Amino acid sequence: QVQLVESGGGSVQPGGSRTLSCAASGTIFSINAMGWYRQAPGKERELVGTMPTGGSTNYADSVKGRFTISRDNAKNTVYLQMNSLKPEDTAGYFCNALMVRVRGTSPILYWGQGTQVTVSS
Repeated sequence: QVQLVESGGGSVQPGGSRTLSCAASGTIFSINAMGWYRQAPGKERELVGTMPTGGSTNYADSVKGRFTISRDNAKNTVYLQMNSLKPEDTAGYFCNALMVRVRGTSPILYWGQGTQVTVSS
């Protein structure tokens, strides 16, 4: 069994910063990519950014220059550093990971349960 657990959500004022974490645990052979999505009320889930293992990170245009994704591969953890937050960044933030659990098997996409970020004065 594999779990992705996010943490770090909460309330922040406009212009502030917040860092989210997402740790993968369980039987994991390798992780091909980790990333973040978000979903605001009444809207579809949208990409924030993804970080392939050994590849270049890509970001949604709406967060470029403000958000940074990083990984600690030894801890199977991905981080989302959010700066210059805006009210429109308010959403549930979900991490995902494309993982191979057993050597020789196909990668599977796993999702965390989400953590809420509210940007408001």
